[in-house]
Amino acid sequence: MEERMRGIGQMARESGLTVSALRFYDGAGVLVPAHVDPWTNYRWYSDEQVAVARLVARLRRVGLPLAEISRVLEHRNDLAVVDAVLETHLRRLEDGLADARRELSSARSLLAKENPMTSIRTTTTALLDALRAVRFAVGTDPGLPMLTGVLVDADDDAVRLVATDRYRLVVRHLPGAVLDGPRVSAIAPVALVDEALTAFGADVPLTLTVDGDDVVLDAGGQVLRGRRVDADFPDYRRLLRDAGSEQVELDVARFRDELAAAPTRTVPTGPDGAEETATVLTLGAVELGVNREFLLEALDAEAAGQLVLDLDGPLAPLAIRDPRRPGDVSLLMPISLG
Repeated sequence: MEERMRGIGQMARESGLTVSALRFYDGAGVLVPAHVDPWTNYRWYSDEQVAVARLVARLRRVGLPLAEISRVLEHRNDLAVVDAVLETHLRRLEDGLADARRELSSARSLLAKENPMTSIRTTTTALLDALRAVRFAVGTDPGLPMLTGVLVDADDDAVRLVATDRYRLVVRHLPGAVLDGPRVSAIAPVALVDEALTAFGADVPLTLTVDGDDVVLDAGGQVLRGRRVDADFPDYRRLLRDAGSEQVELDVARFRDELAAAPTRTVPTGPDGAEETATVLTLGAVELGVNREFLLEALDAEAAGQLVLDLDGPLAPLAIRDPRRPGDVSLLMPISLG
């Protein structure tokens, strides 16, 4: 018996049906074992039944009803009958797919009404200036996807572009931008940002559209498109504050020289013994440590001329503001000097 028959476990492995499925098809009369031990009720299957079980598995994978599977098995030597059964089921599947397409299309239309697209009308010059001002602060850590793009945050009050890598945060407004549609908060991928910075030239009207998962830039028919980053941007607003306890007006060119000559200090960054080099700045009555390269990048993103360093103690973020652009700010996290 062992040479000509196999148990239910072996049958499952050879046929692709699970043990529970074989028991079910036995009970339904679709695939009855060749032999059942009267003492143990253990099921045994013949060589011929392996091919039948494989046929059942394929028919069930396409959703053929049990009654029709039984009909196919009963007439499996009559291909005309089998073809008629399968053709009827295929038409049923095609009709069901057409119905599903219609229902999904209706669902998408309903979702579109609940989530209408939002457009922001501005100019290429305004957008590119803002993108250049925030690009340096975009994060690169793939483990933090919410930081790997530029946030477009628009409401009835303003349109803001925001970028952060946890160590610095930049907020820039789009002057004169007009919002069409509901407020929107979407992260534009950095690849789209970089493409826009190189692709757009002359100053022409530009429309930035957030349409579902797409962020689209249309500048006089020149269209760039990217897929928004599927993540929630940090709540940057809680980091913004009013003017600090001390403001230092500075000339950017002179401050660069002072920054280059400022002393440095090696400080620990954690309990594991890691260290970093902090540039020590004395601004008014405040002494604080900063990352020199990060601060230079923030200055590079600003227009030449007078800036204000906004201080609120050695452990509060250093804020860089341009008096001509209220609301715009570049924040730099300080380095504790110990």
